[in-house]
Amino acid sequence: MLGIISVTYYFAVERVNAGSQLLKVSMATENMYSFENAVYSVLWQPGSSRTLELGDYGGTLNVEPLSNPLFINMTDGNNFSSAIFNETVGEVAYQLPYAESIDTGLFLQGDSRPIVDQSGPEMTQMSIQSAIPNPEIVLCYRPIASVTSETESNVTTNNLGIFVVNLNSSQEIAVSGEIPLAISCTTIQNTVTTYNIPYNVTSLTITAILSGTAGQVSVPIVSDANSTTISVTLTLCNVQINRWIE
Repeated sequence: MLGIISVTYYFAVERVNAGSQLLKVSMATENMYSFENAVYSVLWQPGSSRTLELGDYGGTLNVEPLSNPLFINMTDGNNFSSAIFNETVGEVAYQLPYAESIDTGLFLQGDSRPIVDQSGPEMTQMSIQSAIPNPEIVLCYRPIASVTSETESNVTTNNLGIFVVNLNSSQEIAVSGEIPLAISCTTIQNTVTTYNIPYNVTSLTITAILSGTAGQVSVPIVSDANSTTISVTLTLCNVQINRWIE
């Protein structure tokens, strides 16, 4: 009888422990939602800042400014091709505490596409990814492409905008426990490059490779009689994430 009670008690404790770990994972996920909301609240607003404290749910926060390489290229599929961006843009990962059942590959925000157009979903990508020793919630931002056209003095200019959220000036952080953080939008950088193509172009394909995942969007282009003018504006929203000390 004592042996049966001992075994029953063991499995009851295991169930409680498993439930406790899953609760920690759930609370850690809510933590990252709060963190992303704080980042989102300062985007495209230079000089704005937020502070918050992430709770202790048994995991480790990693701010990785030198991770997440992003390469962007555009081409008309003919003779015209040009690189637009080639740098790391950083990411934030929260390594979860151990739990028996975690849905790796699940996107909590956004989806797997490395670039979207202005009619598509948000820039935010937050997903649960496999890692050692435990899965982690990874937050990063993908570029958006948009295009408009205007005609002046019988010359049509296609204004292509590429918008990138850049975390690579953040402090490198790897810490557990309660974590006070400061998040700020430091600057908005615009780089304009104009291309005059001596033939008609009907569309451009914008290719992005974000941390090894490639994807494309196509944007319409308006040409004049025998030429095409494209003005590309690369807009970087530079965001810093640092440990906050009062």
